[in-house]
Amino acid sequence: MSAAVATADAARTLPVRRIAWAGVALGVLAWFIALPPVLLRTPVPSLLIAAAAIGAGAWAARTGERRIGWGAIAAGVVGGAGAWSATRSGISNLEDVVVWSALFAAMLRFATPLLFGALGGIVSERSGVVNIGIEGMMLMGAYFGIFGAEVTGSWVSGLLIGMVAGGALGLVHAFFSVTLRADQIVGGVAINLLAAGITGYLFVDRYGEQGTPDNIPRVPEVTLPLVRDIAFIGDAFGRASLLTWVGLLMVVVLGVVLFRTPFGLRLRAIGEHPRAAETVGLSVRGTRYLAVVASGMLAAIGGAYLSIGFLGSFNQGMTAGRGYIALAVVICGKWRPALALAFACLFGFSSALAQRLPAFSESGATLFQALPYVLTVIVVAGVIGRSRPPAAVGQPYTRE
Repeated sequence: MSAAVATADAARTLPVRRIAWAGVALGVLAWFIALPPVLLRTPVPSLLIAAAAIGAGAWAARTGERRIGWGAIAAGVVGGAGAWSATRSGISNLEDVVVWSALFAAMLRFATPLLFGALGGIVSERSGVVNIGIEGMMLMGAYFGIFGAEVTGSWVSGLLIGMVAGGALGLVHAFFSVTLRADQIVGGVAINLLAAGITGYLFVDRYGEQGTPDNIPRVPEVTLPLVRDIAFIGDAFGRASLLTWVGLLMVVVLGVVLFRTPFGLRLRAIGEHPRAAETVGLSVRGTRYLAVVASGMLAAIGGAYLSIGFLGSFNQGMTAGRGYIALAVVICGKWRPALALAFACLFGFSSALAQRLPAFSESGATLFQALPYVLTVIVVAGVIGRSRPPAAVGQPYTRE
């Protein structure tokens, strides 16, 4: 009987959910038609569509689909306000800011370090170890990546040296979290402070006030021959850093490893119920060490991308909180690589938009740069309590 009731409830919920998602889509549409290339110069159609989005969301929220319903209401409000602002803005400013192909190309650039950091966080937390130290591991990868590229004259060597540095910091985190069973949150914060101190000291000691040289080998960009010639798609996705393509490939590889291989099953079992896993002969300590070190190496690739792939230089604290945003990507992505990619692109798009918004107001440029961080807080606040982490994450394991 209970199964039949559950089936009936699901059948009633599905249409409500669809209407709620339709409200979200209407909110997006309300803003979109006021932007290039449509560029409606009257706010009336957008406001009507936004009102429909708010109505759909309110109905869904009252019917029981509160989360998506309130999301539709928010989308309607933001879409209507955005459309109103767009119709009051100059066409030249809108055309300068809203170049969709350029925004999507920039989205990939900004999403790449977040994606590597998030993949590292997924590997670590699936084993049961919280890795707040992703920020520090990315910073180590950024410094030692450019240091290694300068010393060896090869970006490949620089990337490998950066990965080793990130893995070494992961090993330190694993020692405190797994062997000493220290508080993993405190340990991660200490890792971030340690990395900031190490890279800051080494940077000043080696490069001083002059900064890193200009001729350091950089990760090459890869052009997709067939895609490059397609209108819009070619401009947006036809050319990107090699590490961007590696990151996209890693999403597939990690998804297969976690959910389609015996090793992935063992890793997830240790993150869910380590005592039961050890009962059947699995090494909880060894697997967690391996996962945290791999996490540090993946995060370091994201940091190395910043220094030898994106900017071609290093500055103290250059990760600028991207490790913490990567942790938000892990939570929003529900510890799944494909969903993590989607949210990394969302935050990457917000960074790309923030980079172009100063065209409206140079005095507001600093405020616009806060957009990715504000969006992170809003999105994480919306999913906290609804994303179920691995059951044993953050809990030190003691053998009996």
